[in-house]
Amino acid sequence: MDRLGTETAFAVSADAAAWAAQGHRVYPFHLGDINLRTPVNVIEAAERAMRDGKTGYTPAPGIPELREALAQEIGAARGVSYGAEHVSVQPGAKPVIGKLLMSVMNPGDEVVYPSPGYPIYESQVDYLGGRGRPYAYVEEADGFRIDRDSVEAALGDTARVLIVNGQHNPTGADATAEEIAWLARIARERDLWVLADEPYFDIRYGGGSRSLASEPELAERTVIGYTFSKKYAMTGWRLGAAIGPPRVIDLINKLNTNHESCTCGFIQHAGVEALRGDQSGAREILATLRERRDVVVDGLNAIDGVSVHRATATFYLFVDVTGVYRRLGYDDPHAFRTDALRETGVSFCSRTHFGRPLPGERRTYVRFAYSGIDAADAEEGLAALKAYWERQVTGLRRTTG
Repeated sequence: MDRLGTETAFAVSADAAAWAAQGHRVYPFHLGDINLRTPVNVIEAAERAMRDGKTGYTPAPGIPELREALAQEIGAARGVSYGAEHVSVQPGAKPVIGKLLMSVMNPGDEVVYPSPGYPIYESQVDYLGGRGRPYAYVEEADGFRIDRDSVEAALGDTARVLIVNGQHNPTGADATAEEIAWLARIARERDLWVLADEPYFDIRYGGGSRSLASEPELAERTVIGYTFSKKYAMTGWRLGAAIGPPRVIDLINKLNTNHESCTCGFIQHAGVEALRGDQSGAREILATLRERRDVVVDGLNAIDGVSVHRATATFYLFVDVTGVYRRLGYDDPHAFRTDALRETGVSFCSRTHFGRPLPGERRTYVRFAYSGIDAADAEEGLAALKAYWERQVTGLRRTTG
């Protein structure tokens, strides 16, 4: 248990909730939850399923209708031929991480994963006795890109699994076709299993996403982590899937039986409606997220000592706050974050919430999520943050002047 980590954004949520409980206003930029309603047709499908008595156990791999719908949807979007046998329904995408590692990794095997990155990668690798080998992202003129040198350096003799989060949490990086092809070549040459963790594959504001599963010979060694949480604002429903070659999907199904028996049945029927029904609700969710992105990017870039890219995917922004952090004399990201919360109500995550920092990191970044805050509230909160930070900097200048 000492090796097991956590999703540290939830710890930030606890801080924000405690501050709000004392009567303070909080502007929640910390957690990737969505404060938008699930599309009505999906809600109604769940209600119909319950009223029709679909409230018992289901097969461990999931109901056939959902497995077939997922195979068709995921395969069509990625140019891969999948059938129901390639799909294992899960209570969210998060279980796919641990179940894949349990299926293909032995203790002592190396797992190559992004850092900063979703902290559950690091947590599950450590917990299951793997050897975590993180790779980095670098900031370029148009956003963040995978640091290819760090990937090469992370590939040891016992590398077994490569984790790729193409539309990346926390940086908002959007993997290019060239990056995906390069990673695919490495996976083929090093005989690696790949976890293509793709919760934000459809959360994008232009262009298209590319999956490693689409690359030549990669479908047979890649497991996709899919979730309904983001596209359909179903975070609390807990519905997702592992999609990949049957030889590993069969093992994941065996783990389903041992862990949770099955995913909630009537929610699976709602998932079928989400995939095959009216998509206008999903389009409205994406349009709202785009509006929020623009408000938050503009508000952050208006703060002296802060800069951020206009990310083309996800609902996260990895914000360079090095200027204001240094001017205010901070050396503790936790203090920087909690002071902002207490003085302005603005709550965000720091780099340390996304895996252990790597040697050589010299800039200070924080993550802002805009999925759980309305545009007007975001604008108000950022105005308060700007006033606070710039007032503090001015005060220090006067003191030292």
